[in-house]
Amino acid sequence: MENRVDASANRVSALTHRTVFFVSDQTGVTAETLGRSLLTQFDGYEFKLVTLPFVDSLDKVESAVAQINQTADRDGERPIVFGTLVQDELRPPFAESRGLFLDFFQTFVTPLETELQRQSTHISGRAHGMADAGRYDLRIEATNYALTYDDGSRTADYDKADVILVGVSRSGKTPTCLYLALTYGVFAANYPLSEDELEEGQLPACLQAHRGRLFGLTIEAERLQQIRKERRATGRYASPQQVRFELRAAEDMFRRLQIPFVDTTHYSVEEIASNILTQTGIERRVRP
Repeated sequence: MENRVDASANRVSALTHRTVFFVSDQTGVTAETLGRSLLTQFDGYEFKLVTLPFVDSLDKVESAVAQINQTADRDGERPIVFGTLVQDELRPPFAESRGLFLDFFQTFVTPLETELQRQSTHISGRAHGMADAGRYDLRIEATNYALTYDDGSRTADYDKADVILVGVSRSGKTPTCLYLALTYGVFAANYPLSEDELEEGQLPACLQAHRGRLFGLTIEAERLQQIRKERRATGRYASPQQVRFELRAAEDMFRRLQIPFVDTTHYSVEEIASNILTQTGIERRVRP
């Protein structure tokens, strides 16, 4: 699986290209997450990202190392290789490859074994697998709840929600609810504020009894207009006047009713979720 990411927040005229491999004996999610976080600190590069998941045998290791070495020959630069290989015997060939091998498990597990005075289990799949069926089931239950109570489609069981996200259409409510559910097992519903409700300046009746669970999302007008144009280019929905009115009315309501809220414009869904959990004190039932 390949894709490209520009590591620079500000594009420069001549980007340097480097190939980056994420190698794992499981899905590769951990290697990707940690590796991408490190790559964002380096401007002026365009990284070609290659994920090699389920490298869990010496035959697969040999194939992966051959691909890394071929890439080094093609690029004239050694690839960067982020690895999360649990089994000790799978790592040495990567260290001997023509790539820069950055071994997350060896870097962190060995000092932990020394500190805790205990050998690690060396069991693959614990970071994202089914080791704790209860936590997995909770994530699924919370995700089903988020889907059922998305976009104000149902409101009868709002008393089961840990948080109810409110805001104008396309301000980021649905993806944030799903992220909270799937990552932390948080029961999150969301309700879009309609034009009539914004004009009245009052919470709809279905939210009145749940004010303590409400959290608002807002967004800059220019960004919201861009998002809405992609969804529905014609009509008032994406007009500058409509967008500014809705955002102004929603933020006025949040302030007047003392509903905490966050501007999502420059935040990723992970950062939005973290802001919500921090401001509300909602417990993370499970950890990613």
